[in-house]
Amino acid sequence: MSSRPDSADPAAAQPPAGAGDASRLPAGYEAALDRFERYLAWERSRSEHTRRAYLGDVTSLLEFAASEHGLKALAEIDLAVLRLWLGQHQASGKAPATLARHAASVRTFMGWALREELIATDPSLRLKSPKNAKRLPHVLQGTQMHRLLDDEPAADPEATPAPVTTPRQQAVADRNRAILELLYATGIRVGELTGLDVDDIDHDRRTLRVLGKGDKERTVPFGQPAHQALSDWISRGRTRLAIDKSGPALFLGERGARMGARQVRSMVQRALEGLGDTAARGPHALRHTAATHLLDGGADLRTVQELLGHSSLATTQLYTHVSVDRLRNSYQQAHPRA
Repeated sequence: MSSRPDSADPAAAQPPAGAGDASRLPAGYEAALDRFERYLAWERSRSEHTRRAYLGDVTSLLEFAASEHGLKALAEIDLAVLRLWLGQHQASGKAPATLARHAASVRTFMGWALREELIATDPSLRLKSPKNAKRLPHVLQGTQMHRLLDDEPAADPEATPAPVTTPRQQAVADRNRAILELLYATGIRVGELTGLDVDDIDHDRRTLRVLGKGDKERTVPFGQPAHQALSDWISRGRTRLAIDKSGPALFLGERGARMGARQVRSMVQRALEGLGDTAARGPHALRHTAATHLLDGGADLRTVQELLGHSSLATTQLYTHVSVDRLRNSYQQAHPRA
C-alpha cells in the first residue's frame, strides 16, 4: 500500500492565530521544538497536518512565555504561565473545542519534555481546559441512504430523462457511486479511502486492506452492492481516467492523478445536499451513519470499534448514544403516552 494523503484528523487543524515564527524563539526553545517534531513524526507517526497543529500550539505557548514573561528555559514555565496563556486564547473568543486542543498539545509536549529530562516536573498535569460538549453526529436514515446509493428513477413518467453522458462523464459517475458505496459499507475515513490502491481490494473475500491513523493496518469487509460498484469502476470507469502516472491508486481524479480528500469531500457534500432533507454533510456523515446502522442492526461495540479503527472503545461508544437518541425520538413519535 502506498502512503496515504494526510486525512482530516478531528484533533488536527491549522496553527492557531497568534502562533508565530519559531525562529524568534530562544535557542533552547527552538531545539526542543525540533526534537518534539521528530518525536511526533517517527515515534508517534503523526500526520503532517497533525504535527503542524501541535507545533503551532506549542510555539504559541513558547512565544508567550518568552515575550510576555521573559522566560528562556522550559523549566521556567510553570502552571501559572500555562493558565495565563490559555486564558489569553479564551479571552480572544476561541471555541471550547479549540481551547481543548491547545491544552492537549501542551500536555503532550510537556509530557514528552519530562521524559526527555528537559524539565524536572510537568506543570501541565494540573492544566484544565473547557470541556467540549459532544454533539451527536447527523445520521442518515435508511430510506435516505437508499435514495443516495440507489438513485431511484423519478416516479413521474413524464419527467425529463437524464442527459446522455460522455464516456468520461460515465467514468466519473461510476467512481462517485463506488466511493459512496464504499464509505457507507465500511465506515472508513476519507483519508483512508484516498490512500487505497487497487491491490488493497480482495474481491474474493470482499475485504479492504486499510492503512489508518498511526500507520495501523486493518482489514475491513464490505457487501455485495459495494463490490459491484467497485467492479464497475475498476473494469469500466478507471480505465477511462487512468494515465501513465496514475500508478496503483484506486480512485482517480478527472486528470488521472490519485484523488485527494478535498475532492472526495466536495463530491459527497453535493450528493448529500441533493437529498434535500438532511443536515448530514461530508464523508464523515457516512462513517457516522455506517456505525450507527451497524449498532442498530445488532453489531456489538467491539466489532464496530475494530471496523472503524478506533484506538479507544470510548470513541465508539458515542454511536450508542446516537442509537439511543434515535430510539427515543421514535418512541416519542409513536407511543400514545410518550
